[in-house]
Amino acid sequence: MTKKNWIAHVSVALGFVAFSLAGQAADLTIGYITGIDPVKRAIADGEYEKAIGTKIDWRQFDAGPAVLAAMASGDVQIGNLGSSPLAAAASRKMPLVAFIVTSQIRSSEALVVRDGSGIVNPQDLIGKKIAVPFVSTSHYSLLGALKHWNIDPRKVNIVNLTPLQITAAWKRGDIDGAFTWSPALGEIRKSGKILTDAGQVSDWGSPTFEVWVARKDFAEKHPDVVAKFAKVSLAAIADYTAHRSEWTADSAPVKTIARFTGANAADVPELLDGSHFPTAAEQKSPALLGGGTVTAIANTSEFLKEQGKIESVLPDYSSYVSDKFIGE
Repeated sequence: MTKKNWIAHVSVALGFVAFSLAGQAADLTIGYITGIDPVKRAIADGEYEKAIGTKIDWRQFDAGPAVLAAMASGDVQIGNLGSSPLAAAASRKMPLVAFIVTSQIRSSEALVVRDGSGIVNPQDLIGKKIAVPFVSTSHYSLLGALKHWNIDPRKVNIVNLTPLQITAAWKRGDIDGAFTWSPALGEIRKSGKILTDAGQVSDWGSPTFEVWVARKDFAEKHPDVVAKFAKVSLAAIADYTAHRSEWTADSAPVKTIARFTGANAADVPELLDGSHFPTAAEQKSPALLGGGTVTAIANTSEFLKEQGKIESVLPDYSSYVSDKFIGE
């Protein structure tokens, strides 16, 4: 082969490689928090990769604000977080869109007070050290509970700790209580009692939920990817709903979720019972993506502003929620 022919051969080969790479879907980075839900089973079993047809880099974060920071930097395209960090991000005009509500939180997040802390009733929280991940759904629930009990948050020593840090601080005896989710919740309640939970706080007027959000630029360029992601998520929820009684501590799905999140398998069934996972029909209803989610974000934002956690509230949050990625 002459030098000229060799160069032409290599050029053709390189062109083929470039064309092949261009034809492949770009690798996707997705951030999630460790709340217990059926979607975690689908993640662990590789169902999203199969549906979307690309390699996915799954990144675990301690809480929603950390997911949002990674999304703001462009490192993460799709993220899992709670309603409180979503409201804060939307109020700051972060370009993202919530496209599925994965869970409506009830007893899966709770305020646990340590045995021997001297906390018997809500008024005993005054002067005590209570840990919570700031601007998380648990933080919102804690503030909502204090408001319901007519307790000034400034009279409680509220400290900002991630769930992992909460578990460590609890073991050291550094905190009197914590409002959090699993696996931390499963650990601390072994030596404490639940004073209230997100479900009760929701009934008092401060509901919380978890969503999956996408960067707006990514959702506009890859609507098919977001739609496929939603489809797999809803299929996982439907599978749990149909076989709920079979998801016992020794079942394969529960063991998978426990292994993936770091929770104790014995705690997972009860924690799953602690949330409602909306079906595809519920997602598009007026109660959720059809309008209710927008209202909930607006109400959460008003509360966060009242508590001094955000500076301003938008007149309309509808552009931060979409039901167009949910199939019929």
